[in-house]
Amino acid sequence: MAASDPRVFFASERTLLAWLRTGVAIIALGFVVSRFGLFLHLVALQSPGRAPRTESLASGILGLSFVLVGAAAIAVATVQHGRFIATLPEHDRPAEYSRHWALWLSALVSIASILLAGYLGLTLQ
Repeated sequence: MAASDPRVFFASERTLLAWLRTGVAIIALGFVVSRFGLFLHLVALQSPGRAPRTESLASGILGLSFVLVGAAAIAVATVQHGRFIATLPEHDRPAEYSRHWALWLSALVSIASILLAGYLGLTLQ
């Protein structure tokens, strides 16, 4: 029997968490872009003699797109990690370590970001 080498598992988990971090950054950027149009609209309303601008719809759609791309990146990384972990031999998986914690966390973040996308879609102006 080959000696246990959990480094392969942990490298895969670090990769998943890096994709999770990247997806969250894309989602945050999307939220900021989505709400920046609302900020510009409020500034235009408070400026005397300036008509409100209509870029809030464009920034809302662009921001929503970023949120969906971030959610998709997390979902795809979660599925790939789950498939890879299933291919590892039992001796390369840590015995006392929960293999599914990172998968559940990633799936939860992906679902939350899809809910955020739904909220942003409902509040488009």
